[in-house]
Amino acid sequence: MDNSERVDEIGAKAGRGLRWSLLGNLVTKAGSFAMGLVLARVLAPDDFGTYAVALAATQIVMHIKDIGIQAATVQWRGRLEDMAPTATVLSFLFATGLYAVFYAFAPTFAGMAGNEDAAPVVRLLTSIILIEAFTAVRSAALLRRFDQDKLTLAIMIGFVANAAVAVTLALNGAGAYSFAWGQVCASVITGVLIFFWGWVPVKIGFDREVATKLLRFGIPSAVGFGLEAVLMNSSYIVVGDVLGTEALGYYLLAFNVSSWVPGIIGTALRYVSLPSFSRLAEEPAALSEGVRRSVPVMVAFVLPPALVMAVLAHPLIDFLYGARWDFSAGVLRWLAVLMIVRMLISFLAVDILTGLGATKTTVVLNLGWAVALLPSLVVGANVGGIRGAAIAHALVAVFVTLPMALFILHRVGVRLGPVLPALVRPAIGGLVAGAVMLSLEWLTEGGPALVTLIVAGGAGLLVFVLIVAPTAVLMKLVKRRSAV
Repeated sequence: MDNSERVDEIGAKAGRGLRWSLLGNLVTKAGSFAMGLVLARVLAPDDFGTYAVALAATQIVMHIKDIGIQAATVQWRGRLEDMAPTATVLSFLFATGLYAVFYAFAPTFAGMAGNEDAAPVVRLLTSIILIEAFTAVRSAALLRRFDQDKLTLAIMIGFVANAAVAVTLALNGAGAYSFAWGQVCASVITGVLIFFWGWVPVKIGFDREVATKLLRFGIPSAVGFGLEAVLMNSSYIVVGDVLGTEALGYYLLAFNVSSWVPGIIGTALRYVSLPSFSRLAEEPAALSEGVRRSVPVMVAFVLPPALVMAVLAHPLIDFLYGARWDFSAGVLRWLAVLMIVRMLISFLAVDILTGLGATKTTVVLNLGWAVALLPSLVVGANVGGIRGAAIAHALVAVFVTLPMALFILHRVGVRLGPVLPALVRPAIGGLVAGAVMLSLEWLTEGGPALVTLIVAGGAGLLVFVLIVAPTAVLMKLVKRRSAV
């Protein structure tokens, strides 16, 4: 089987998995969006700020909860049954120890973020890592088999429980605990379903050789993903400490909006990209071909929503959350830039490196990002408030992290030159569509936010599609429309 055929075979499996993952993410994110609209009108910015502190802690521990065992399971070259008992033991032991540390550290962590009252919420929300670690091997088994349909269904059912619990508690005055209890309930239900659907023989054991292989791969992977989580959540800590809980609430809202695309496309992509790149990495030429095909597609999907967020931030926030949240719009413009880089690095470059087994390079990449970002966030928040923190986040991502990622990929043998020609049309389409949106926003200024979004956003997206979509695809659509 040549490289192209191998890419096609794995691509077919990954495509099926990606469709299921996208469907699940679209449904859950749409539901999460609707739930957010309700909670934004019931809860105060202070509640969002308290939740942001707990969320930051949870995101960090979630990325290192199983010491990289899930990623190691997906990438494992041998039989799953040989390593599952050892992997399960390692995952659960590490998660239990980690939760004990964070339980004790919660007051200190909350104090660092300028909100000591958030400690109980931190303790509650971080408890979900115990459930996640218990099912880590079985989740990895579903990903490894490209059974994203089962994983997606489990997550969707869990989300229904999350929404029901969170909204009910919020309406009854539970404040930030609404978010936390909703997610805990969702984690329990999803975990039970994954335990049965991601079937792996129930065995407990420990093999020193297997453990050594798992940890050699998993520890650098966990450190890399942990640093990634610190990077994405460090701004919550800085903003909360420098500017206070209310400002953090506005910042969190903008960051959540900017995370829609990573949450929908990025999360779905990660469900298939890691197993796909792990299989392709067995043949370097096949991996480079996979990269050549995947990067332009990702850019074409990510640019349109990023343009809407960057250019039409004010009408978007006004329409979705109301005028009282308009302070978040200036933050969203810059976080849209961060979103693009985040998709390219966190959901593509890191997965390629992990698939290659080069997990130590992900540590180097994210460590370099952290070294540049943390002092920049402090300066940005002190000089420019929440908007300054967002600007610092975006500039470091573009001018420090992206060049580092390209250099590291080149060093490990991934050919990036063939990708460049396919990026020309998305780049041109983005520039023209952005100009169209900006012009039409000016013309509709002062009118209803929905009108601006429909006119400016719709025209810009149409222009982008006409420029970027292959001519053959457009002609097929025209012919099909004519036939109807």
